[in-house]
Amino acid sequence: MTEPLGTRAAFNKAISLINAGNAGAALAVCEAAVERDPNDVTILALMGATLLKMGRTGKAEKALRQAIELAPSFAKPKEDLGYLLVQSGRYGEAVPVLEDSTRLDPKSEQGFMSLGRALAKLGRGAEADKAFEAAFEINPTRKRLALAADHHRAGRLDEAEKLYRALLKDSPSNVDALRLLSGVLARTNREDEAEVMLRRAIELAPDFVHALVDLGQLLNDQHRVLEASEMLQRAVAIEPDRPRIHHLLASALTPLGRTEEALQEYRRVLELRPDHAGALLGIGHTLKTIGQQEEAVEAYRNCIRIRPDNGESYWSLANLKTYKLTRQDIEDMQATLRQSVEIPEESRVNFLFALAKASEDQGDFEAAWNYYAEGNARQRELEHYDAVQTEVMNDDIIEVFNAEFLEQQSGLGCPDPSPIFVIGLPRSGSTLLEQILASHSMVEGTAELPYMGRVAASLNHNRADGVNFPFAVRELGAAHFTTMGESYLKKAELHRSAGKPRFIDKMPNNFPNVGLMHLVLPNAKIIDARRYPIDSTFSCFRQLFARGQPFVYDLVDIGEYYLEYQRLMDHWHEVLPGRILTVQYEDMVTDTERQVRRLLEYCELPWEDACLRFYETDRPVRTASSEQVRKPMYTSSVHHWRNFEQHLGPLIDVLEPILPRYAQYEDINRSEA
Repeated sequence: MTEPLGTRAAFNKAISLINAGNAGAALAVCEAAVERDPNDVTILALMGATLLKMGRTGKAEKALRQAIELAPSFAKPKEDLGYLLVQSGRYGEAVPVLEDSTRLDPKSEQGFMSLGRALAKLGRGAEADKAFEAAFEINPTRKRLALAADHHRAGRLDEAEKLYRALLKDSPSNVDALRLLSGVLARTNREDEAEVMLRRAIELAPDFVHALVDLGQLLNDQHRVLEASEMLQRAVAIEPDRPRIHHLLASALTPLGRTEEALQEYRRVLELRPDHAGALLGIGHTLKTIGQQEEAVEAYRNCIRIRPDNGESYWSLANLKTYKLTRQDIEDMQATLRQSVEIPEESRVNFLFALAKASEDQGDFEAAWNYYAEGNARQRELEHYDAVQTEVMNDDIIEVFNAEFLEQQSGLGCPDPSPIFVIGLPRSGSTLLEQILASHSMVEGTAELPYMGRVAASLNHNRADGVNFPFAVRELGAAHFTTMGESYLKKAELHRSAGKPRFIDKMPNNFPNVGLMHLVLPNAKIIDARRYPIDSTFSCFRQLFARGQPFVYDLVDIGEYYLEYQRLMDHWHEVLPGRILTVQYEDMVTDTERQVRRLLEYCELPWEDACLRFYETDRPVRTASSEQVRKPMYTSSVHHWRNFEQHLGPLIDVLEPILPRYAQYEDINRSEA
């Protein structure tokens, strides 16, 4: 039986555990010591500080107030309580506590910093400045850091970076400067350097939760979701009661297919903060992917109840496709847009797209068009897309991946036949093809994986001569192509959990990478999901994408993008004859069994009736068509664009040169349109 630790030993043990990044074990030591002696002020104060570190603010406040009551002249628990009150937004309560704390300990840098923040929030600027100056006098480095942070917040990133780097030159182990500099680097698209800074900060301070969270978010933004989840799980272990960390962890777990774990994390957020709209949205999105529509609707409705000014909740309901918003919803959204002049632009765009879809569902196509037009125009202002840059890149791809080059490199790469790539434009039936194939016993559906694009982008790294993809491909040898194929498969493996021999990567935007895909994975299957050009492009225009499709918010942009897609696919069919299977959406919905047989034959898969009953397949679907592919085949969406034809002149004019190639599909469903 282990003897209980004495007060001093317990204190030292807890401090040692905290320094090692094990706050949970430190808390257990404190709790055991307090149970033996509830009046031990030192341990009570340390327990309060540990609970605060872990984000358990309610229990932390109770312990700190107990310590203060027992020892009114003990500055440290007052400093910690003041910090807690500031973090909780209770600035008026914080000021007298922190004034007392800094009177008792005039060398408390943190006490003066917290006091300055509280006073500033209360509009007492002169007093706040005095408190900050006191903190800076105690620690001049803090003043330099604060000045850099001021530049950072104001968007003067060059000045902020210079100051952070100067500070690190004098103090290389300043973890706050490392973390803050990483923020500047990330905002200026230098993610690799940002990651180095954050990993250095974590190496120096393994329990530095802010750095762990920032790194987790940085990795998640790069779709490195497994690494992101590992960082965020470390952060959760240190501070288990921080809602934001659980929310970020859930968003990293979802694309890994760990749906139940993601739902648990979102629900933990709601336990900690019942009015957390982001968690309710996350629950709705996650339930949608696994086909639990009624539960998803309930989550979205709860989000609307809590945050009626959050347009994403309404758009999420509208984006279920098989769910219709009510007339009352339309009136509520219209009222919100009229009354909320300060609504964020992103939220306003969500409202406009939701109103467009709701109006369309009620047959009011003119109102729907007006909302679509305004929503797209506003979203286009938030996006960066350069049509000329797209055309130049495609010119380069066609130049490099010519027939002679591809013939010279034939037979190279990783021979693994497991990937099935589904490419094309968004909203062209790729999710339907994925669902059909994933209904086969030998095939697993994963997601829209970003890894082939990353394989291409990896050729741009560390090139002082400025030679990038696609021209850098010319310098590669057999070993490089094999390594790149294996690298792709290793990353894709993170999303495979069913143990099936084949898997689908349904990233539509992979169509420019067909030549590279062929070289690095010569036995992979490549399927081009294609749809009548006006339907395909206008369906994109009607869709508010979460990310990654900046070309869809202008009719001319999306029309020209389709022409570029057509140009590239024509090139691939010319230089790689027979390598790609094109599946026309209109053929699939009007002649389903024949097209499914054709699809399976190309993929060298035996016939299975389940592929015709694809709508019965229970699997997560993470695209806008998630509910549509859980229904039997239908043709009502063919030529839906005709309801808006009078407004689509600019789009039709751009597409005119290629429309004759699709003449055979122009009369399908004309009576239903």
